[in-house]
Amino acid sequence: MDLNPAWHLVQVVEKQGFSAAARALGVPKSRLSRQVKALEDSLGVRLLNRNSRRMSLTEAGEAYYRHARKALDCMASAEAAARGDGRALEGAATLSCSVGVAQFALAPILPRFLAEHPRVALRLQASNAFADLVGDGVDLALRGHLKLLPDSGLIQRRIATVPWGLYGAPALAQRLGPGATPADLEGLPGLALGWRPGGDAWSLQGPDGTGASAPYAARMRSDDMVSLKQAAAAGLGVAALPRYVCAEDVAAGRLGRILPDWTAGTPEISLLMHERRGNPPQVDALAGFLVRELPGVMAGGG
Repeated sequence: MDLNPAWHLVQVVEKQGFSAAARALGVPKSRLSRQVKALEDSLGVRLLNRNSRRMSLTEAGEAYYRHARKALDCMASAEAAARGDGRALEGAATLSCSVGVAQFALAPILPRFLAEHPRVALRLQASNAFADLVGDGVDLALRGHLKLLPDSGLIQRRIATVPWGLYGAPALAQRLGPGATPADLEGLPGLALGWRPGGDAWSLQGPDGTGASAPYAARMRSDDMVSLKQAAAAGLGVAALPRYVCAEDVAAGRLGRILPDWTAGTPEISLLMHERRGNPPQVDALAGFLVRELPGVMAGGG
C-alpha cells in the first residue's frame, strides 16, 4: 500500500492549508493538490472542502485523517524498531482533559514524559467540555465523575479518587476554627465552579460519614480554578476545590482550609481510551505514564 497520498493529506490538514504545507515541505503547491485529488479519485469521495478563503475536512475526510494519522504513527514506530531503536517512540498523541486537570495535575509531570520521549508530539486539548474521542480524533481522555460513566464502548480505567475541600482566606479559616460545623457557614458567600446558575449548596461529609448540605449565595462563578483560588484568598468567599489544587497555597499561607474535618465531595478520575489493540505505541506509553504518575499528584492534601 502506498502511504504517500495519505501522508500528503495529513500534512495539508495539520499545516492548515496547501500553501503552508507546500512551504513546509519545500514542494510545489500543485504537487500536493494533485496528490490529494488522486487520493479522492481513488476513494471515490471528497475529503476536503476547498474555496479561496478556507479549507476544511468533509465528514469522510475527518474519518480518513484520523485513521491515516494513526497508520503513519505506527509506521514511524515500525521504522524505529527496524533501525534497532525500538525504545524511541515517535508520533503524535492527543489527550483531552479539563482545564483544571491540565493546569494542576498534568503541568508538573508532562514535561518529564516529553523529555523521556523526544520524538513524541503531544496535543493537549484542555477544555471543560467533554470531547468526543471518536469524532474529535482524541486518543485519551481524563474525566472526573461522581457516578459510573455510561458504557461508551471505550476502555475506562479508574486512576484516582480526588478529595475536595472548602477553602477561603486564612483569616476566615482562623476565625471559624478547626471545630466549625456546616451550620457555621450560614451567610458566607460562595465561589462556584462553573458559570451556569444552579446547585448553590455544598454537599459535605463529616469524618464519621455524616452528610450535610450547606446552602450559599454565589458571589462569583467561574470555570477557572485559578480565578476561584485568587478570589478565595482575597476574602471574597468560600470555594470548593480539589485538595491537590490548593495544597501549595495552603502550605504557603495564601489559603486556609475551612472545616478541615469535612470533605466537599470525592469524585473519581478515569482514563478513557480506544480498544488497546491497534493503538499507536506512543499512545499506550502516555496512558501507562498517566496511570503511574497521576495518583501521586492527585493525592496531595491541602
